[in-house]
Amino acid sequence: MPEAEDARKSDEQLRNAKVERGQFGATERRPPVTDEFRPPVSSTELRDKGPAEFAETRKPRVNWRVFIISSIVILAFSVWAMVMPTNAASSMHTVVDWISTNLGWFYVLTITLVILFVLWVAFSKEGSVRLGPDHSRPQYNLFTWVAMLFAAGVGIDMLFYSVTGPVTQYLAPPSAEPGSAEAAQDAVVWTMFHYGVAGWSVYALLGMAMGYFAYRWGMPLSIRAALYPLLGKRVRGAVGDTIDVFALVGTVFGVATSMGIGVVLLNVGFAWIFGLQEGLALQIALVIVAVVMTIAACTSGVDKGIRIVSELNLWSAGAMMLYILFTGKTAFLLNAMVENIGRFVFTLPERTLQTFGYVEGGSEWMAGWTLFFWAFWLAWGPFVGLFLARISRGRTLREFVIAAITAPVLCDFFIVTIFGNSALRKVLDGDTAFADLAMKSPEHGWYALLESFPGAAFLIGLATLSGLLFYLTSANSGAMVMSNFSSSIPDPSQDGAKWLRIYWALLTAVLTIAMLVAGGVTTMEYATLIFALPVTIIAYLVMASFSKVLRMERAEREGQIRRRRSVAVHGGQTPEKTWRQRLARLRSYPSKKAVAQFADQVVQPALQDVSAEFTKLGYTAALVTTPNLDTGIPDHTLTVTMAEGQRDFQYRVSAIEAPVPTFGARSMSRGTDIYERLEVFTQTGSEGYDLVGLTRQQVIDDVLDRYEAHLSFLQYSNEHAYDSVLTPPTPPTTDSIPHVPEDPNDVERIDD
Repeated sequence: MPEAEDARKSDEQLRNAKVERGQFGATERRPPVTDEFRPPVSSTELRDKGPAEFAETRKPRVNWRVFIISSIVILAFSVWAMVMPTNAASSMHTVVDWISTNLGWFYVLTITLVILFVLWVAFSKEGSVRLGPDHSRPQYNLFTWVAMLFAAGVGIDMLFYSVTGPVTQYLAPPSAEPGSAEAAQDAVVWTMFHYGVAGWSVYALLGMAMGYFAYRWGMPLSIRAALYPLLGKRVRGAVGDTIDVFALVGTVFGVATSMGIGVVLLNVGFAWIFGLQEGLALQIALVIVAVVMTIAACTSGVDKGIRIVSELNLWSAGAMMLYILFTGKTAFLLNAMVENIGRFVFTLPERTLQTFGYVEGGSEWMAGWTLFFWAFWLAWGPFVGLFLARISRGRTLREFVIAAITAPVLCDFFIVTIFGNSALRKVLDGDTAFADLAMKSPEHGWYALLESFPGAAFLIGLATLSGLLFYLTSANSGAMVMSNFSSSIPDPSQDGAKWLRIYWALLTAVLTIAMLVAGGVTTMEYATLIFALPVTIIAYLVMASFSKVLRMERAEREGQIRRRRSVAVHGGQTPEKTWRQRLARLRSYPSKKAVAQFADQVVQPALQDVSAEFTKLGYTAALVTTPNLDTGIPDHTLTVTMAEGQRDFQYRVSAIEAPVPTFGARSMSRGTDIYERLEVFTQTGSEGYDLVGLTRQQVIDDVLDRYEAHLSFLQYSNEHAYDSVLTPPTPPTTDSIPHVPEDPNDVERIDD
């Protein structure tokens, strides 16, 4: 790749130049210049080389190796399932028995570690880091964002299991006495557990990792990019393709399972409403109709199709739940809901690590319930994670994680408790026929419950519409994500080609039909449990990679706290202004022409003076002016090169457009609602203040204040020997940092 080769040559030339200048200490080991596959050892490499490793082209292109291998695997399985359905079902049953007996603990341990990891990220100080530069803000409002989170991460399968799950756990619990009070208390809680924090933690892990590397470091929105700090350039080769194949195949099987469960359920609803004949023919017809609708919707993109369907989905599901709540046994449902949530919270740690190792038949129960759901969430993890990252730019890690494991989970709980307790109430009242139907034929049990409410025809129509929207949202989002996994897309704001979305929608439909032919829901559960196994390895790799890069964020924050002058971007001082400057700034907004003149006459000369003085003192400094196509006001970037493996100091002044507030005493006479600000940017985004109105000396003072802060940051990282993307494995000697004063306050001030 020309860009990567140029970057490698530039790095080699820089190292050679540093050796000639004596900037490497006599005892310091020179980094190898030929190891092009090593992971990045500095934040500079992560920022500069990372995006270049993926930037073969600025337009999306098909990754044919991932596309072909994944297609072959899925088509081969589909043909096998349709041609030899009995053999396929029995073979998968054998494999699932082995997995549940020998690897059930591995699934349980993986989910537990994922939950702990995302909670650690959310409640650590790194939780304030944004999925993007520090100045970025969310694209969608809170309601739309939560609606898209919920609709993308929950499929129609939740409606399917919301009735059969509680009834089964009451009459055939894993360890309690069937039909006992203890079994009744746990019946709904088990289904809440399976649709609770665990699955959304998997989504949060993969979503925040992909979003972080894409929006904060300029890499593609993909799992392979999230593993770049671990694998380096290898993520672009066979290793990265293997990861994408596992993620893509797992996603296709996860979505196909949800689609299959959905058409089995909707098949009953459409037969009830329109008087059609239930069976495989109607199920296949529903798959075909749904694929046609998915193709029409997915070509409209995130902002149109998915957003509209997501919001409609949330409203219809809410209307259905409220109807059941107020026309059913309201007092019982509310009492049961409160008790279910309390029992869920206080028993969550025990259930999370529960394997039923001491219970006879425990592995069979785990395979049919907990392990299936854990595999289901892992299979859906790359799909939902990528989609959540796609809609979450600008959110903080804390906001992302907390929202993902609370808002949609509460919606899940509301649906599960309303349906589950309504079904359980019928069983407790002695309706054994309903109980038997709910266990043997969950889809018929679900509609049988709806028939017991007043206005059954209206409720069944609303429920079928809600189920269809659940299905369409998952299929729509899945088609977009599958096209992204099978493409190379350097720009995270872009998606795969529309024809590719259509292809994956069709292939997923073929796989869904094949599993319906081979045995229906049971076969889908088996396939999900098997094909999700490789995704567990991806989860561990992502946790290792993400924790590695977050150490850099921690070191940077601690360096800011420890610096001598308190001029932090987060809550610290901004450049000191006189009271007249502050008052004048409150009264007017400068025109674009005035801002450009200020940048040319004040900012650029000040940076030139600083650059010249740095060079005079033996530093390697450069001032670069580049055009800004958005504002027309050039950017000015001062860079001071530090030692190999250390983050270079950067002070960039860039003009940005900002809205004029509609309140306060400030006014404008040029009749516009935007104005330009000259903000200072570091590698992680804007520092949040405006230079316009300062004197040349004040700009110089601000540069030196930032430089002092940068030295404190490097000092902290060296003291703690961070072997991460921030520092090389061997901490550099003092000779390797050129002319850094022992006391940052000893840096000589530059006067006009």
